Amino acid sequence: MKFQPEPAHAHTITAYGPGWVALGAERIGQSLILQAGQPWTPWGVNSFEALDAAAFAGLAEKGPELVIFGSGQRLRFPKPAWIRPLVEKRIGLETMDTPAACRTFNILADEGRRVLLALLMEPIG
Repeated sequence: MKFQPEPAHAHTITAYGPGWVALGAERIGQSLILQAGQPWTPWGVNSFEALDAAAFAGLAEKGPELVIFGSGQRLRFPKPAWIRPLVEKRIGLETMDTPAACRTFNILADEGRRVLLALLMEPIG
């Protein structure tokens, strides 16, 4: 689904579909981390089962005020032990399916918030 014809800035999600998102003209099919105003980086998880506290601790180290966790095509919540690093640093967490996470990130980033998007991209099939 394409929902924004012209990106507001270089790091806006311009489209998404099952197993991928687009940043401008670049289509990405792997799990990623995106912070407002910064280039995307790979997030070294490829399944929900591969998530752990270390995956979320890496997000906490980036210093956002809010993490939006896109759990894939369906809504799945991280275990409390996994998000402890965020809680300890008083960083908010919102869990959404990937389409909702993409839309929310664009809105908050456009508002100038220190938001981090962590998208889980699992193989489709």
